[in-house]
Formats: sequence, structure tokens, C-alpha cells
Amino acid sequence: MDDTSPSQPDMELFDIRVTVERIEGRSVCGLQVGDYFEVTNSNELRIPEKQHFCIYALQAVMPMIPAKQRKLPEGDWMEKDSLVCCPDPDERVVMRIDRIGTTQLRSTDLT
Repeated sequence: MDDTSPSQPDMELFDIRVTVERIEGRSVCGLQVGDYFEVTNSNELRIPEKQHFCIYALQAVMPMIPAKQRKLPEGDWMEKDSLVCCPDPDERVVMRIDRIGTTQLRSTDLT
């Protein structure tokens, strides 16, 4: 028998911040070191007001977000690695994924 009430949180996800750590080429897309976006509450993308984030850099990091949102085994490479590169070889934007907090959620509210 399950002791978890449907109205109570039964899972925890990390909130994520993706920050431009360095640019090893030239920033054609306009990103600068320190620019960032956050993913909170499982799926809410937040970009600071009056900033943007290149969709190609965003697409490079998005596949990593679901794994970084979850607690993984200590030896898992995703627990150790946090850098992702933009696919544009001329720009070479390097982004860092950080866990910035946690959110309690009900799995019944998610798909």
C-alpha cells in the first residue's frame, strides 16, 4: 500500500541555471560571458529581462537538462560533467550547467 497522498509532493527535481562560462571564438549570436537562462519547476524556461539566449546554444544544452534535474548515482558522468559547447565551431560558446535549488513536485501533475 502506498503511503503517499496524491496531494503531497512525491518527487524532487533540481532547478537549473545554464551560464555562458567562456567564448573561445567570436560571439556572432551576441551572447556574452555571464549570460544565462534557468529551468525551474520542471519545465519553465526563464531568461532575464532585456537578455536573449541563442536558440542554437539552447538546443545544444537542452538534452542534458532532464538528467541534471535528477539526483544521479555518484559515479554517473552526468554528476561530474557540467560543460556543454554550442554547435557553432566559429563561436565555441562553452556553457556551464549548475543546480541552483530544488522543487518539490507531484508526479501525478507531470506527463
